[in-house]
Amino acid sequence: MLNYFFSYLSSDYSIFNVFKYITFRTGLSIFTSLALVLFFGNYFINYLNSSNHFNQPIRDDGPVSHIIKKASTPTFGGVLIIFSATFSSILWSDIKNIYVLISIFSILSFALIGFLDDYLKIKKKNSSGIKARYKFLLQILFALMIVYIINISTADNIRNILHLPFYKNLIFDLGTFYIFFGIVVIVGSSNAVNLTDGLDGLATVPVILVCLTFILITYLVGNIIFSDYLKLTYIKNTGELCIVLGSIVGACLGFLWFNAPPAKIFMGDTGSLALGGFLGTVSLITKHEIALFIAGGLFVLEASSVIIQVISFKLFGKRIFRMAPLHHHFEKKGWEESTIVIRFWIISVILVLVALSTLKLR
Repeated sequence: MLNYFFSYLSSDYSIFNVFKYITFRTGLSIFTSLALVLFFGNYFINYLNSSNHFNQPIRDDGPVSHIIKKASTPTFGGVLIIFSATFSSILWSDIKNIYVLISIFSILSFALIGFLDDYLKIKKKNSSGIKARYKFLLQILFALMIVYIINISTADNIRNILHLPFYKNLIFDLGTFYIFFGIVVIVGSSNAVNLTDGLDGLATVPVILVCLTFILITYLVGNIIFSDYLKLTYIKNTGELCIVLGSIVGACLGFLWFNAPPAKIFMGDTGSLALGGFLGTVSLITKHEIALFIAGGLFVLEASSVIIQVISFKLFGKRIFRMAPLHHHFEKKGWEESTIVIRFWIISVILVLVALSTLKLR
């Protein structure tokens, strides 16, 4: 929005040429969404606290510390994140860019699913929201729409390709199977972030780190000179995604101010499902799905622990972990919440560095 205004002024005043640079607008996007969350945060939390109706329902089988300490903490913090990030994206990005529109649709559609889930949890006063099969059906439906729009917006020669990291020319054309693959990436990413969001600040920092990783990836992929130098697939106009990614970084940084232990608010499914779905969407647009798998490896570990736990119990009647997702397993072992969170953050930093190395080591 303001992007067009300042571009118009730049024809008469050269000082406004700076707004043509993606890097500058990404910085503005980060600070705008950060400022919005910090400004509205206390008002929003006070509003939620004024009524007990917005308190996060806690699992009865969870760690005792959760039942005692977190039962009175309000949820719906994702609304604050999504509002700030979306507003900032519209303000500073080229809103006519198809990839920006796809990413915003991804954020809002999965946020809607999460909002309905959070609302039903509060209404029922338990940790069960939308029935799992209906939630998956909605996620698959929105993911199918997103993958289809990405496909028709991408050049024919790169539409269905999958790159393997660390190799220059190891590329697979998945054909029509890419649609199914794309749905798995988006739905899997959305639910993986959702499962990770179980401790104060645990999911927020890894989301920030992965977004920062993809700011670099989208910038390089959308620049014909850098993409050619690094042997990356050049995808025209993807650079504008940096602004949307930056808005998420800023919103999550602001949210972390209130979500740091002890949390004053939880993001809920409204935030976690939307953030995960968005990351999956960006990875598909930039053709860096495996990079997301690596950089977001912490989310993969959390989701895998749940899958392993369910399969083991169904087949053998035994649990591999004391409790799933994985962070609850360590809580049951007696680890302090802050210890788990910081160590998981360290793991996320390492995985992000590995993902970044794939851009050069080929």
